Amino acid sequence: MLGAITTLLVYQLVGEVLVHFLALPVPGPVVGMLLLFLSLWFKGSIPDGLHTTANTILQHLSLLFVPAGVGVMVHFSRVSGEVVPIIAAVLGSTALAIAAAALTMQALIRLHQHRVREKQR
Repeated sequence: MLGAITTLLVYQLVGEVLVHFLALPVPGPVVGMLLLFLSLWFKGSIPDGLHTTANTILQHLSLLFVPAGVGVMVHFSRVSGEVVPIIAAVLGSTALAIAAAALTMQALIRLHQHRVREKQR
């Protein structure tokens, strides 16, 4: 388990370093997660220890929202002054995420149907 956590943290560190030196406009952990995904994809499998550790972390994911909630409450006066833009951003990003998921699903269904038709020929 320690090795898997170390792996996750190393990928996060590499992401942070790349973002810092390349001045990328995305968070370092996102870049690290993308690098981890790509390396696992090329490897073709997920090591058992990493799989178990990731599932354990995901089971306790709700605990990671506690600091964010505390931050909102500490800065409530500042957040309350920006309610309209925050609501607009949440609703807009939700609508865009739903639309992107729907379009992706439609494209994957068409691709699957095309492959099935090709196999039948």
